[in-house]
Amino acid sequence: MTALHALPLSDLAPRLAHGGLRVATLVDALLARIDATDTTLKAWAAIDRDRVRREAARLDTLAPVARGPAFGLPLGVKDIIDTADLPTQNGSPVCAGRRPTADAACIARWRAAGGLVLGKTVTTEFAFMHPGATANPWNERHTPGGSSSGSAASVAVGQAPCAIGTQTNGSVIRPAAYCGVVGFKPTTGAIDFRGVNVFSATFDVIGTFARSVADTAIIASVLAHTPAIARSPTLPRRAPRFAYLEHFPWTRTVDCDADDTLDAAASHLRAAGADVVPVALPDSLVLLADVHRTIMLAEGAAAMGALQDRERARLSAVLNAGLDDGRRVTADELAAARAGRAAMIATAGDWLSNYDALIAPPAPSAAPEGLGATGDPSCCTFASLLGFPAITLPIGLSGNRMPLGMQLVGRGGDDDALIAVAAWCEAKLPAWNGRAA
Repeated sequence: MTALHALPLSDLAPRLAHGGLRVATLVDALLARIDATDTTLKAWAAIDRDRVRREAARLDTLAPVARGPAFGLPLGVKDIIDTADLPTQNGSPVCAGRRPTADAACIARWRAAGGLVLGKTVTTEFAFMHPGATANPWNERHTPGGSSSGSAASVAVGQAPCAIGTQTNGSVIRPAAYCGVVGFKPTTGAIDFRGVNVFSATFDVIGTFARSVADTAIIASVLAHTPAIARSPTLPRRAPRFAYLEHFPWTRTVDCDADDTLDAAASHLRAAGADVVPVALPDSLVLLADVHRTIMLAEGAAAMGALQDRERARLSAVLNAGLDDGRRVTADELAAARAGRAAMIATAGDWLSNYDALIAPPAPSAAPEGLGATGDPSCCTFASLLGFPAITLPIGLSGNRMPLGMQLVGRGGDDDALIAVAAWCEAKLPAWNGRAA
């Protein structure tokens, strides 16, 4: 019999809604799993066990007609997303003990749908590059990725059935790939960002972590307000047509394990009837990473400049360096970058209109060894700069037994279609049986 902590949302949700499983029973199983696994993983920044047990008991008293679409589902929440009943400390001593007075909009939406917050997951410092304490659940000597490190790791090891994080460059897709779970970054703005620490207003977006595409749809259908996302993906009526991009021009070379595993996945999809077309990035998009960096750091400096002035000594060297670089961006350079981004969105939208999705690596390799950095986000910059939806699926293991993923990118606003295509791929690819979960 499958342990409760390992059950997917698609099994848990109907059992909770119809009373076959008590919320309190599920919460107790997850807290026990956390106690058994988090000493070395360190995925959690804050958990109030008494509070979550009280909330579970309250939910169990609700009549079936009062149970919303997320009834009883425990969510891990990245520690830059405000929660009124738990601290939100942004992964930094600068915010130690900070207690918001209200929930972020996405948390209010989750609770209104009957969901509960299990706890706050570890983030890198202000969701930038300086890592927190979390290790990779597949090998504690390797990074889990960032910045949503605790969210990805907690789902991978079965401490939570689902979690949310944020992405400015690669902070959902990359840790999901490194930890062997499904990560979904929706179209920018699809999930309300109010009440979340802002680094780059242009790029910041809330994303989700789960262990299957079906589970991803459940979470996204509750949290996304525009465009609407279906709770159950409807598989495409025809085999999809994919653009296959083996690497991005601004990335270092994709290593052999990642390249071979992605090629094998593409071959499986071809054998299942998909049209998989090798492509090169249009020349007009080659400088996309430079445009992203200019806007991101300039906006980061604007958002955090006053805090840096007060707290430079307590910020990491890597964050201070990034903010200092952002301060050096001139108004003309920022305006040019924003104009370039607008042109790139139009170009990329036209280019992808010939395909159902783009297939690309989510990272140049499996999770690197070492906890002093969070890995290379450059394979995620394409979707982040454009604001397009992206999802990563686990598809295999590297030679050192670390997860490898496949990233799918859709057109802006076509989130529902991208999830459906991802569900088709998941059904056609070899079954993923990740050890960490």
